[in-house]
Amino acid sequence: MITTILVEHPWLTTAGLGLLVVAGPPLGVLLVRRRRTTQVLLAASLVAIALLTLTPSGSDLGVRCVAEWSWPALGRVELIANAILFVPAVALASLLTRRPVPTLLGASASSVLIEGVQALVTPLGRSCSTNDWLYNTLGALLGAAVAALALHLDRRGEPAAARE
Repeated sequence: MITTILVEHPWLTTAGLGLLVVAGPPLGVLLVRRRRTTQVLLAASLVAIALLTLTPSGSDLGVRCVAEWSWPALGRVELIANAILFVPAVALASLLTRRPVPTLLGASASSVLIEGVQALVTPLGRSCSTNDWLYNTLGALLGAAVAALALHLDRRGEPAAARE
């Protein structure tokens, strides 16, 4: 269903990506001191990742894994959607831990794990792709950057005495 909507309206992925980039840092500043809200939103984003990547697709795929590399392009709906999928989770986890780089690395490793499960658990009807990992990791990089900027902006707003 989501794929059908995105294919029919490919501008949605580009708009969503733009919205995350523009609205992410200010929202991050609001969330950085609201740990409980951030935790709930992180849990919701992780559930979304699990549902969108590990639920059975109902299709019987002949090819299980594909090694491919495609350059980023805003019109590539599936690839941009793969990137968008990881932005919120990594941004929220980075805000909680205040450590964007380790969170980015963990997200990239998680994407490898997801692709491995898709390859090995054939009843899911999903195929693994190096492009999926690449774009999940690019989304994780964007999420880490959004969080790093939010943390920087939050830190700048603190009084000097509070930073020491």
